[in-house]
Amino acid sequence: MMSVATNETGEVAAKIARLVEERGWNQEDFARIAGLNRHTIRTILQAGDRKLRNATVQACARALGLTVSELRALPLDRLLPRMHGQAGTSGDDRLKQLFAQVTQPDLLAWLERNAERARGLSLAEVEELLAMQQDGGPLAAIGPERIIELIERKRELFRRVHAISTTEYLTLLEQVVELMYQRVNRAV
Repeated sequence: MMSVATNETGEVAAKIARLVEERGWNQEDFARIAGLNRHTIRTILQAGDRKLRNATVQACARALGLTVSELRALPLDRLLPRMHGQAGTSGDDRLKQLFAQVTQPDLLAWLERNAERARGLSLAEVEELLAMQQDGGPLAAIGPERIIELIERKRELFRRVHAISTTEYLTLLEQVVELMYQRVNRAV
């Protein structure tokens, strides 16, 4: 597995630690959000001099709402405003897109009540949500709260599958998914 160079590791780890602090997360919160074990997070946040695997840096960047290249290349003073929503973050842009394209009153009301959750939606999730607005579509039938809850659950499931896929449990994961896939296809 490839690792970040040692001299860069300390700098990246220091950025991660500061950004986690800005979010107000403790080690356990960040471990859960990043999908990493607590020992790895503790090592990053406290020591910071251990070589970081690229997958670890990627998980940390994703949890912080950044790309790996942003985390590695941008100075801390440019990253900190993003933690406070001051830099026109991609979450804010997606929220603006949602507000601009919402036609369903229930979805608009949900967005006004849940702006923080809406900022967490990816571009693909925003597009999926907007596509459900048609008359008689799932958004009208099920309601925005339930649809967005399903989208969030799916996102968390993908995150967990991704975390498992980088471990020795990949074969077991493939077997479980194959069994479920066969079962679903028989039901259809």
